[in-house]
Amino acid sequence: MSEPIRTSDTERPLHHLDDWEESLAARYGPAPGTLAAGGKKAEEFRNYRDDVRPTVREFYRLNHRHQTLDFVLARKREYLPLAKRRMGVWEAMEFLNTLVDDSDPDTDLSQIEHLMQTAEAIRADGHPRWFILTGLIHDLGKILCLFGEPQWAVVGDTFPVGCAFSERIVFPEFFADNPDRRVPAYQTPCGIYEEGCGLDRVHLSWGHDEYLYQVVKDYLPEEALYMIRYHSFYPCHREGAYGHLMSAHDRTMFAWVRAFNPYDLYSKAAERPDVARLRPFYEELIAEFFPSVLRW
Repeated sequence: MSEPIRTSDTERPLHHLDDWEESLAARYGPAPGTLAAGGKKAEEFRNYRDDVRPTVREFYRLNHRHQTLDFVLARKREYLPLAKRRMGVWEAMEFLNTLVDDSDPDTDLSQIEHLMQTAEAIRADGHPRWFILTGLIHDLGKILCLFGEPQWAVVGDTFPVGCAFSERIVFPEFFADNPDRRVPAYQTPCGIYEEGCGLDRVHLSWGHDEYLYQVVKDYLPEEALYMIRYHSFYPCHREGAYGHLMSAHDRTMFAWVRAFNPYDLYSKAAERPDVARLRPFYEELIAEFFPSVLRW
């Protein structure tokens, strides 16, 4: 079975986890109707592959090399019993807040402040309370880093394993070193799956999306669960790949994943949210949907 490589080179190619999310904004350009830094319009936005940071490129090399079907199944066996820790949602936010990287001088905001920025942007647009809550918690699965997982097994664009890797995944050339490329059964578009089987039957690369989905799946509306489970599945919801594995219901629900995506990509700002002032609202919102303690 594949196991995570526990060396410093493979654990932390990124200076900070947020570097991956910043790379997504660079890849997909500014939010609709806005200008990029320097006043560029969306159609003038920079070539992502030419300008991507070397650390981000190395992150994707490791991610595409090590995310195999065996690795994903091993991580599910380890984490999906949800026996790592027992804590409430706010406690999990504070736990994530301990994820600090002093080597990144450009990252000023705490993890809680980042989460609140997303939630506040959704709230300002008048979305339902469950949608606001989804924005608040959607990245809590990143506590996988605090359980010892390398960055490439926590963040990154997700993609199916056990079938052919799509050319629409960013840096597809890095899959040349993935051991699954040498398994004949995985080289067809469907691989071990059936056409139209539905994404619930498909194993995606392991990371914070699937982990958090498993923690909260009994408590939130289905629309919220799709947002959480598939918000990093960029090859599908932004590039249109893997539609042959989706069910009709998946296609309907992905409208919610796409509705969430701009808040995920573009809600971060330099201005700090007032955590002390906002905390009572969000604690009440959390209590509306979740019990006081969850299994993680």
